[in-house]
Amino acid sequence: MTASSPMKIAILSRNPRLYSTRRLVEAGTARGHDMHVIDTLRCYMNVTSDKPAIHYRGKLLEGFDAVIPRIGASVTFYGTAVLRQFEMMGVFPVNESVAISRSRDKLRALQLLSRKGVGLPVTGFAHSPDDIKDLIETVGGAPLVIKLLEGTQGIGVVLTETRKAAESVIEAFWGLKSNILLQEFVKESSGTDIRCLVVGGKVIAAMKRQAQKGEFRSNLHRGGSAELVRISPKERETAVRAARVIGLNVAGVDILRSDRGPLVLEVNSSPGLRGIEDATGKDVAGMIIAFAEKTARPHRTGTRGKG
Repeated sequence: MTASSPMKIAILSRNPRLYSTRRLVEAGTARGHDMHVIDTLRCYMNVTSDKPAIHYRGKLLEGFDAVIPRIGASVTFYGTAVLRQFEMMGVFPVNESVAISRSRDKLRALQLLSRKGVGLPVTGFAHSPDDIKDLIETVGGAPLVIKLLEGTQGIGVVLTETRKAAESVIEAFWGLKSNILLQEFVKESSGTDIRCLVVGGKVIAAMKRQAQKGEFRSNLHRGGSAELVRISPKERETAVRAARVIGLNVAGVDILRSDRGPLVLEVNSSPGLRGIEDATGKDVAGMIIAFAEKTARPHRTGTRGKG
């Protein structure tokens, strides 16, 4: 596909009014494409061996060249099932279902990154209350960060200043049958992180996010601020490698600056566009559409069958 060849593009999004969804529609339309916002949860599927199909609001979805998934964390299971069906129909996915599933499982993602030698904060995971004390020592003791595996946008992330506080929070989460990670607190990052937007194996934009006073989470949803930042070659390489390891063509890679180099906090498969576009002035939505134009081919997926 090229910019001169109009495409029919689906955007899987629950809300067409969201900034990121609107910008993708605007960018695609401006480049001459036929853009369709499809509510993921209103899709229903015919799973057959001969001709897989997706129905939407009583009609058969067909003729799409590419699909851009904007699947919220709360609908990951159903959203990736719908995306898999598009893949089975030969529609090019900007991000593949397997890669999105990897990114949404924080522990799995960290294990994959660790295996490939990508820099990470020291991270611990356990199941038994009997192992709490040793687990805290494993990540370097207090202060430390406790994260819900299912948390997003900074929700379910707690900084504990003392060992006693850490033990209490861990016991509380486990009492609620929640899975958690323990991570070292990287003091030198001073409440900042770097969000690198990777598209097609390149960092196309980067911003520094600063937590508001009295807060250590720099998420913009938590009141943090963002500004344009110049990243080092090592940070650029780390962001690109992290996206590649998870298998994402479009990713928001969150990095901490530490005394031992860049450390990857998270790899996000549906990064918000407002903060990065506002901070950098770049047409990120247009770059995502341009990637689809250049890359989309029928039945073109890279991680199919690799779990």
